[in-house]
Amino acid sequence: MAGTDNNANANGGSTTDAGKGAGPGGDTHGRTGLPLAATLLTGTVALYIALVAFGNITDFDTNQQFVRHVLAMDTTFRDPDLMWRAITSRPLQDAVYVAIIAWETAAALVLILATVLWALGLRRGGLARARRVSTLGLLMILVLFGAGFLAIGGEWFSMWQSKNWNGVEAAARNIMVAGIALLVVHLPGRGGRTGENGRSAPGGE
Repeated sequence: MAGTDNNANANGGSTTDAGKGAGPGGDTHGRTGLPLAATLLTGTVALYIALVAFGNITDFDTNQQFVRHVLAMDTTFRDPDLMWRAITSRPLQDAVYVAIIAWETAAALVLILATVLWALGLRRGGLARARRVSTLGLLMILVLFGAGFLAIGGEWFSMWQSKNWNGVEAAARNIMVAGIALLVVHLPGRGGRTGENGRSAPGGE
């Protein structure tokens, strides 16, 4: 049995040695792989949507005109079969614009919080809460630009027909970035889903 013990020591050390690095602060790869990517992507989307909201608040008129023209459908092909969908009431148009800004601001705050939670999780372990908050914020982005701009603006109000007030391409880019971030946040892996004390737990939180 002594020979077996010697082989074990020669081929990689004792079980105590093998376990070193798995405790808090030891699994550097687990703490800096996918979690770091999720942190950076969440932070990037948070910065972007925060700047968008800030721009809409401080430069209210620019995108106000965009929303008004999209809802009024006054730069589309003006198909009589579609023009009944147009919203020409200025107060209602502006209410929609304010609602968009409020949604952007809320999403920015949620994603900023998520970024902070990811950063804390990288240091202390335990990323479940960061993942949940990130998911909420990123889904808010997907709803805004997917349901709001692509589906309602692009199709219902025929925004794709306008040469001057067409936000379909920009909305698609935002959906792509938020979608990639959401995928990375939920990728399984050594540093992906975590269990107690921030250690890797395959298949769940």
